[in-house]
Amino acid sequence: MYQRIVLAGNLGRDPEMRYTPSGQAVTNLSVATNRTYTDSSGEQVKETVWFRVSVWGRQAESCHQYLRKGRQVLVEGRLIGDENGNPRIWTRQDGTPGASFEVNAQTVRFLGGRDDADVDFEGGPSAPESEDDIPF
Repeated sequence: MYQRIVLAGNLGRDPEMRYTPSGQAVTNLSVATNRTYTDSSGEQVKETVWFRVSVWGRQAESCHQYLRKGRQVLVEGRLIGDENGNPRIWTRQDGTPGASFEVNAQTVRFLGGRDDADVDFEGGPSAPESEDDIPF
């Protein structure tokens, strides 16, 4: 079996890099994807889905060096589920449940220019929901 996920979104925070005990670089990204649609009552709904992305090796070092919060990225990789194949479920500080999807990146492409950090991939101003409640 084979799976691949492609995400286009904005970084919710600066990348965090560390090294494994064997010396391999790993950088964690928090990527927000936004979708706006009109519901059955005619109201516009903005939906934001957060993904935790792990990038490995030399690509991890490049992501850590060049990416910053708000930057647009295109990520191709593999969706990682929990032991049952579901997203990771957790409890926010206010007691409400939350879920996050985890992706192991194969490639990360930097979108937009260096000065485009405040514009999302759909061309409008970025206004992702706060990710302060995500525990990573």
